[in-house]
Amino acid sequence: MGLFSRPATSETITAQCRHLQEAVSRGELGEQIARLVLAYSPSDIQRMKRNFETKVQDLTPEYRDQLTKKISEHLLGTYQRIRLASQQGTFRTMNEPVPENRQSYWTMVADQCHGDAGYDAPYIRFLKYLLSGYCMLVLDEPGHPAGTPFPGGGKVDLTKGVYYCPVREKANDVDAALCPYCPAQQTPEIGYLRPPTNPNKHQKQEFIDNCYRFHNFNG
Repeated sequence: MGLFSRPATSETITAQCRHLQEAVSRGELGEQIARLVLAYSPSDIQRMKRNFETKVQDLTPEYRDQLTKKISEHLLGTYQRIRLASQQGTFRTMNEPVPENRQSYWTMVADQCHGDAGYDAPYIRFLKYLLSGYCMLVLDEPGHPAGTPFPGGGKVDLTKGVYYCPVREKANDVDAALCPYCPAQQTPEIGYLRPPTNPNKHQKQEFIDNCYRFHNFNG
């Protein structure tokens, strides 16, 4: 299990998060994240994939298969991108400042890696947040990759260099949601439940609950 060959404590993860908060440039943060991520093994990625498959088993088969395929590609792909960037020395050329919200992101991560993590052991949950943090804070990419499907038929899209998400402005009330830190913009003129086009309060809450339950795979 690499870095966490023994069960990680909340104190261990909190200390790592404090260190990550000190990064000034995207390259510095990328280097720190890479050091932590590459201490994990490919089997840890496989465990994340299995956990996610268990988490979404109650979804409709067609939607579940689409979502599982996209998330599996994202998890392994991000891990490999980090490995390649580290090997090529890419981080030394990334001098852009880290987004200002990095402080609150890693504070949220430390909070979410305390106590019972549900399907995930704390060290697995921390790995998922590291991968998401790399995408959003280092690469300026969404926490959910382009093509990720959401309830109602919407997907994360990349159009002319701009990422659009159908739920970007709809799930900020969810604890541990990636939305507040995501660089994607709200998909224009597309509702977050379709149908109906004018959801009532109950339907809005149902959507938020679904986003937390089925799409909060990074934390």
